[in-house]
Amino acid sequence: MPAVTTPHVFVHRAGDRLKTRVSWLDSKHSFSFGQHYDPDNTHHGLLLVNNDDTVSAGQGFETHPHKDMEIVTWVLRGSLVHQDSIGHSGVIYPGLAQRMSAGSGIMHSEKNDSWRLGGEQHQEPVRFVQMWVVPDEAGLTPGYEQLEIEDEVLKGGLVVVASGMTEYQNDSAIRINNKHAALHVARIFPGKPAVLPEAPFLHVFVARGTAEMEGVGTLYEGDAVRASASGGQRISSDSGAEVLVWEMHARIGG
Repeated sequence: MPAVTTPHVFVHRAGDRLKTRVSWLDSKHSFSFGQHYDPDNTHHGLLLVNNDDTVSAGQGFETHPHKDMEIVTWVLRGSLVHQDSIGHSGVIYPGLAQRMSAGSGIMHSEKNDSWRLGGEQHQEPVRFVQMWVVPDEAGLTPGYEQLEIEDEVLKGGLVVVASGMTEYQNDSAIRINNKHAALHVARIFPGKPAVLPEAPFLHVFVARGTAEMEGVGTLYEGDAVRASASGGQRISSDSGAEVLVWEMHARIGG
């Protein structure tokens, strides 16, 4: 299905995403990533990475470095084990938001092998969305935070999951080192639409299900909307959907 454009909205269809597939990984990239580079598709606003990853049981990303990046992970199905060089180790699962600030430099691994930390071995793949935004400053002290948000998300509508914006400092959310960005998650139930925030830059990603967005039309799983000088639209679903929305009040490069 071809991309649809309007003066302020671009729909990036699921099938147009760049892909990395190996025996244990099915990864779909909304933006240029790794060996996949498209000079016309490097970021939107402050968002550099929106990877939709499925990892087989017992497999995952071995220890590798990151620097000067705010990395937010949202698990959709299964569980993911995080371990890093500053002493954090734990299991991320649906409804548990996680942020890793790479700062001046950090090493970490991400694997689908939760039984190493307890419980029975399983064969279930893990599916998660990993999103990277640039921090306000380079060279910050590396950090880590996670927070259970499941109960709030299950109520429906937009829920602030990760933010550095002062407007959301009293919300139950993990903090990121960027005062111009916030991630909202919405589980949209039939008859209960959500209203998108108004911002210079919005990135709306349909993680699960099918949704309808005012002025855009039908969005299928894996579709993303990149909007500029927009917001206030209703997003609904007749069958239920889960949507990740980045609200951004700045962009890379000013």
